[in-house]
Amino acid sequence: MSFVKLTASALAIAAVSATTASARDQVQIAGSSTVLPYATIVAEAFGENFDFPTPVVEGGGSGAGRKKMCEGVGENTIDIANSSSRIKQSDIDLCGSNGVSEIMEVRFGYDGIVFASDINGPSFAFTPADWFNALAKEVVVDGKLVANPNKSWADTNGSLPAQDILAFIPGTKHGTREVFDKKVLEAGCKATGAYDIFLAAAEGETDKKKKKAAKKACHALRTDGVSVDIDGDYTETLARLAANSNAIGVFGLSFYQNNTDKLVVATMDGVTPSTETVASGEYPVSRPLFFYVKKAHLGVIPGLQEYIDFFVSDDMAGPDGPLAEYGLVSDPELAKTQEMVAAGVAMGPLN
Repeated sequence: MSFVKLTASALAIAAVSATTASARDQVQIAGSSTVLPYATIVAEAFGENFDFPTPVVEGGGSGAGRKKMCEGVGENTIDIANSSSRIKQSDIDLCGSNGVSEIMEVRFGYDGIVFASDINGPSFAFTPADWFNALAKEVVVDGKLVANPNKSWADTNGSLPAQDILAFIPGTKHGTREVFDKKVLEAGCKATGAYDIFLAAAEGETDKKKKKAAKKACHALRTDGVSVDIDGDYTETLARLAANSNAIGVFGLSFYQNNTDKLVVATMDGVTPSTETVASGEYPVSRPLFFYVKKAHLGVIPGLQEYIDFFVSDDMAGPDGPLAEYGLVSDPELAKTQEMVAAGVAMGPLN
């Protein structure tokens, strides 16, 4: 999909916004709960160091934030959507239908997805196959798919502790769920041979549809209470672990690093999650973090350009900045992002 210039109606809305900018002189941002603390740190520092009001930063989830951004152009719509997953074509289509024809995609760093448990409990060395065998609705036994019979982690892998399976995972509306589904469940599904069985049985007119059906089957989870969706933020997951010391929780790396007095982290495929292993790509369960900017608001909403420049600056998003101190893994290609933001380059078609 190629982006087109603003429609006449969208330009009219933007023009009205320009004449009424005094009615809203604060940058408005919504979206990912994972990105929320990073954006809040930037917004507060921005308010202290620039002659603009402190931006208003709200959560609500990645998908909800992108949807709000795509509601239209004008001062009654937000300027930026924070996102812990990449924008979808459906979002872009919604934006286009509402006159939001140019979007800047800003990748500002990386976050790892970690698997942590009570600090006083046993240590775990996981593989994606372990998690699939623990949580999937159906698993492979003797070459056939059966309803998941596993009760303890030792049932999934004899080298793991004989601790009852209880996992607090991100809910389906949480940005973390997408990377969990793809890099843990799908990877484990393929490693155990379940994907091949699902694919062979999949219905669909094309290979693409069959593969989509097989992946959907890989994501299907057991419903007997050992897999619990958490729709809130990581503080809720931590609270659940405090009440269930034998459980495993899924967290963002930065959240874990701020709670090492309470949690012990597991390895995944033999790699310990850290800022170094995530930045290098060695740790297998990681993701880039983004925010999306409505280009039509640049030059209209006071401070918007200055805010995004500041966000991706070395002082904020660099390896020695406050975001790294909080847990962000600095993007090795941050300089390219800075150039793109300064030039106001809109994103092209999705790859």
